[in-house]
Amino acid sequence: MASGVEVGAAVSVWRGGTEVFRMSDGFRDAARTSPWTDDTLVLIWSATKGLAATCVLRCVDEAGLGLDAPLAEFWPEFAAGGKSRLTIGQVMSHVAGLGALRKDGVSILDHAAVASALAEQEPFGEALGCTAYGPRTSGFLMDEIVRRLTGGETLGDYWIRNFAEPLGLDLWIGLPEEEDSRVAAMLAARSSGDVNDPFFIAFSDARSLTRRAFSTPSGLGTVTMMNQPSARRASVPSMGGIGSASSLAKFYAVLASAGMFEGRRYFSDRVFGWMTTRRSQGFDKILRADLSFSAGLMMDPLDGEGRKLRCLMGPSLSGFGHPGAGGSLAFADPEAGVGFAYVMNQMEAGVLPGRRAQALVKAFYGLSAE
Repeated sequence: MASGVEVGAAVSVWRGGTEVFRMSDGFRDAARTSPWTDDTLVLIWSATKGLAATCVLRCVDEAGLGLDAPLAEFWPEFAAGGKSRLTIGQVMSHVAGLGALRKDGVSILDHAAVASALAEQEPFGEALGCTAYGPRTSGFLMDEIVRRLTGGETLGDYWIRNFAEPLGLDLWIGLPEEEDSRVAAMLAARSSGDVNDPFFIAFSDARSLTRRAFSTPSGLGTVTMMNQPSARRASVPSMGGIGSASSLAKFYAVLASAGMFEGRRYFSDRVFGWMTTRRSQGFDKILRADLSFSAGLMMDPLDGEGRKLRCLMGPSLSGFGHPGAGGSLAFADPEAGVGFAYVMNQMEAGVLPGRRAQALVKAFYGLSAE
């Protein structure tokens, strides 16, 4: 905080059933009048996708299906556009070519319309079979999988019933109105980032798949919009999760412990294997950076010799989690049994967490700052 880079932020680390480190400081607002406390809630943007993925995987497991099951088996409309053979695993690992909508004018607040558009469209051929992250569409695909397999329960409700309530987590995908007073205001990045970065070059091209991926479905396209109570209330699994650092880290500690917490199993061994097994890796067609995914969770990419290209998820090769726009980060380290979370309200430019999150991860693991 002293450097002026942060406005308000929190970091939490859980090991097993114990929070071993917690720090929160700063302010919840740009005017710096509302102190950030341990129970402050904040938008975690795409880190929500990690929570959404765990809901899908448990739901798939409960239905007796595997990742090789085609979506069209339980979502018949999805077979349109040559997608009859696309599997759960392909969709979850961002290789299904569905990182954007082809149809314009579909609102991000209209789940039925987005799901219908995704079901109707053909995959983007240039993104089929390789990593092409869906910043907006992937949440709708995951939500619809849960709805189809549960008989209509939304992913947000499934999350509350199966994880948030039994684990006592201050973490929602669709915030209740009575929690509004605890939420920090998100603050837009102070710079636009490196104009020579491949992502920003692609994003600046109105014809690019990158630009389309970040603008379809439409709506909630600014930080100001995301600060509105109506946006907080919306259940948007792509980017609408709101919660505390402590609850986010606690949940990932459960994942790091193979789904066990206080004698209760939240995931089967099969699901844990899905979370920790890389399914895709390469230069992402949308984020324009090297990425790696298991079934819905991000992992650090590896080089040709099996070494990490970066250590956002800690030094363990089995680490998995998900970052969020502006710098937030949460991950599980199964080797150490650790759940880690960093959240903030002053966003930074870039598609992956920058030096603030990286410095915290390196400090916790005692890694070189180089």
